Amino acid sequence: MPLPASSHLLDPLQRTCEILFGVIMVLTFTRSISIAEGGHAETRTMLVAAIGCNLAWGIVDAAMYLLSRFSERARSLITLREVRDTPEPDLAHRLILEALPAPVSDILTPPEIEAIRLRLKQQQEPVAPLLTRRDFADAAAVFLLVFLSTFPIVIPFYLTRELSSALLASNAIALTILFVTGRSLGIHSGRPGWRTGVGTVLVGIVLVAITTALGG
Repeated sequence: MPLPASSHLLDPLQRTCEILFGVIMVLTFTRSISIAEGGHAETRTMLVAAIGCNLAWGIVDAAMYLLSRFSERARSLITLREVRDTPEPDLAHRLILEALPAPVSDILTPPEIEAIRLRLKQQQEPVAPLLTRRDFADAAAVFLLVFLSTFPIVIPFYLTRELSSALLASNAIALTILFVTGRSLGIHSGRPGWRTGVGTVLVGIVLVAITTALGG
């Protein structure tokens, strides 16, 4: 079944995940700077590596986003064909329910599901491509969110040669990004924004600690 179109590039959850991913990636590098306590040249080299890493992972993440969209639409098309072609109404009903979100499928009555089946049997198969311009725009947004989330965190290291001050400012910026992003997600979800913001900060700290402990 066709995926609904959104009026925004990526939904708030996707934006939060991409920003969180980018922040975690660069924080694993800045934590290494803290541990190594190297000179200015070594610090700059590590920061360049952090930016390059986020550049590479931004490209990978964008490609995976396109692959995911392609897979979702292909699966939706297969489901539509199965619903239309099966001679067994019960099987068609089950396929329809499985394709719908649980809060929707749970309240549908058998007559309503049958009405959906009959309408789908009359529907022409979509001729639109499985990937659209909008999908490529979303993939570009994924790349930019992962890549650009690097820069606010590394800027302090280029503004001061004092490593401890740069680390303090960098960590403060990272925590602020996580909180603001989480707060935005909470507000969109109808929950207290500050709670979601604090939760996102805690999740980010735990993930960075795990990534660093595992050698990331």
